[in-house]
Amino acid sequence: MNSSRIVSHPDIMLGKPVVEGTRITVEYLLEELAHGQSFDAILKSHPRLTRDGIQAALDYAVRVLRLDVVDPIEAL
Repeated sequence: MNSSRIVSHPDIMLGKPVVEGTRITVEYLLEELAHGQSFDAILKSHPRLTRDGIQAALDYAVRVLRLDVVDPIEAL
């Protein structure tokens, strides 16, 4: 996993986890991917972002979800 490229600082994006060297949050990347955006489309829109940065965000999300206890939810 390459989630070490994900950082959090209270002065950047209210402390939300971002891809290092950017103000692009893990949350934003997950939303874009969930709405069907491809890696290439995201990269084209954000020239400072790299493919490794997107992958690091996904790795980070997986690691965080593994640490959390998730209660079953009803369909939204």
